[in-house]
Amino acid sequence: MSDVPDNSGHRERLRKRLFEGGPDALLDHELIEYLLALAIPRRDTKPLAKKLLDEFGGIGGLFAADAEALARIPGMGETSVAALKAAHATALRLLRAEVAEKPVLANWQALLDYLRADMAHHAIERFRVLHLNSRNMLIRDELMSEGSIDEAAVYVREVVRRAIDLGSAAVILVHNHPSGDPSPSRADIEITRSIAEAGKRLNITVHDHIVIGSEGHTSLRAQGLL
Repeated sequence: MSDVPDNSGHRERLRKRLFEGGPDALLDHELIEYLLALAIPRRDTKPLAKKLLDEFGGIGGLFAADAEALARIPGMGETSVAALKAAHATALRLLRAEVAEKPVLANWQALLDYLRADMAHHAIERFRVLHLNSRNMLIRDELMSEGSIDEAAVYVREVVRRAIDLGSAAVILVHNHPSGDPSPSRADIEITRSIAEAGKRLNITVHDHIVIGSEGHTSLRAQGLL
């Protein structure tokens, strides 16, 4: 007789609830439990799912965690880590597709959903530039710099030069605050105004600078800071 527990009945019930109830039918730990079960079919994955969510502060932090951090959790092998990263990549690709199919300024909520999913839970500050054409369609989404836990080096000339290289008519600046608080700092405001002024001389518009945090987001344009 095998010592490996038979979890087929429990997993079948999870699968049935998922099929019949849709994406909200399962709790966060149940979604992760079932996802891990596909990678580790002969183990009870509920304890591991709960440990992962606790370790990374919820499903957002779990999916945002890098592969090395996930692999350090006892019970996580390469296949399990790959399953989580593949699920995260799939979700981001779907959200990004929604942003790309319409003019960004007319599809603002989709943009915010994508940016929050991608950046809200990162432990390191990252600065990105979304490049738009004359119809405000997204032509490039680029990571410009990656900093320490609380800052990212941003160079005005590099941002503007890249916009020229891509033929961008406008840009949207984005960065995250690992602290979770999306309130813009004085440095955030100053760099935004510097890039906007440099771009204006070259007919490149800075539509906005969005600060993303786990507690929400802030639009410098909406705050009257741009």
